[in-house]
Amino acid sequence: MPLDFQTVRWEDGAVVLLDQTRLPDEETYLRCETVDDLIAAIRRLSVRGAPAIGVAGAYGAALAAHRTDAADAAGFRSLLHAELERLRVARPTAVNLSWAIDRVQRVIAARTSASPAELRAAILDEASRIDREDRDACRELGRFGAELIPADSTVLTHCNAGALATAGLGTALSVVYAAHEAGKRVRVLSDETRPLLQGARLTAWECQRMGVPVTLLCDNAAGWILAQGKVDRIVVGADRIAANGDVANKIGTYPLAVLAREHRVPFYVAAPTSTVDLSLASGREIPIEERAPEEVTESRGRRVAPLGVSALNPAFDVTPHALIAAIITERGVAYPPYDVALASFVAMAREPR
Repeated sequence: MPLDFQTVRWEDGAVVLLDQTRLPDEETYLRCETVDDLIAAIRRLSVRGAPAIGVAGAYGAALAAHRTDAADAAGFRSLLHAELERLRVARPTAVNLSWAIDRVQRVIAARTSASPAELRAAILDEASRIDREDRDACRELGRFGAELIPADSTVLTHCNAGALATAGLGTALSVVYAAHEAGKRVRVLSDETRPLLQGARLTAWECQRMGVPVTLLCDNAAGWILAQGKVDRIVVGADRIAANGDVANKIGTYPLAVLAREHRVPFYVAAPTSTVDLSLASGREIPIEERAPEEVTESRGRRVAPLGVSALNPAFDVTPHALIAAIITERGVAYPPYDVALASFVAMAREPR
C-alpha cells in the first residue's frame, strides 16, 4: 500500500518530521536543523513510536556530524560523541533510539583513520541504511502478521503503531494493512489512548488515509466491547521487548492484555527485532518514562482538572509475556518460550542478507 505522507526523512542537511502534535488538524512538516531542534521534537512527541524515533535518531547523528566543526579528527570525534550521547537519552523507554546511536558509534569506531568528511558520509550512509531496513521490516512484519488475521475480522489496537510510528507502513497497523491488501475484510477499533489521544488523533487519521475502516473507542470501553464478542484480535506495537518477551508499550496496554486473556481473544505484539533488548532479562528492568502531569490535567491546552491537583503520568506500562499469544517480527512469528525465539530472530537480523 503506497503512503502519501512521510514520517521522517533527511533533506538538504536537516531532519524533516511530520509534526504529529498538529495532527489531525494540520499536516505540517517540521525542519530540524540542529541537534537541539531534534531533541526538542522527540521530547514533545513531534516524532514518536520506537522505530520512527530510532530512524530520527540515526539521522540526528548525521545532523550532528554535519553540524560539528573541528579542525582535527580527534576533536571532531570528541564533539560528535557528546552530541550522540545527548541524542541517546532524549527519551528513555524506546530502545530503538539507543540502538540506532550504538550502530552509528560502531561505524565511527571501525574507521579509526577516517577524516571528518569521510565520517560524515559514513554516518549518513548508516542512517539511510537504518531507514531502509525499517521500511523492509515493516513490510515483512505485516506479511507474517496478516496470516494471523481472520478473513472477516475486527482488530483492536492501542495508541498508534502505524506508519506514523515508523519509517515504513508500521508495526501493528502494518499487519492490518497487509491483511486488507490481501482482500480480507478487516476493521480497526482504535482506543483513543489517553492522555494524548494518539489513537483518536493519529491512528484514526492514518487508517482513513489508508482506506481501512476505523471506529474510535473510549479506552475504558474496551472491556465491555470484548465481553460482547466484538473483537477478534488485539494487535499492539512495542517500545521495548525484554529477552523473556515482556513488552513495554503505551500506558494502557497491560490492562488490555489482561482483558484479552479473560475473554479469550488472542493478544499479539508486532515489532521489529530492533525493539528487542536482549540485555534486559525481564520487563522489570525496562525504564519507564514519566511525563509532565499537565498532559493529564490539561487537554490540548485547556485545563480539565481543578487547580492545584497534580497527576501521575507514566508514558508506558509492561505487559508480562504470559499474556502475549505471539510476537510478530520481520523474521517471523515468535511463540513461547520467547527467550529462545527472540534470541534466534535477533541473531538472524544481525546476519547480512
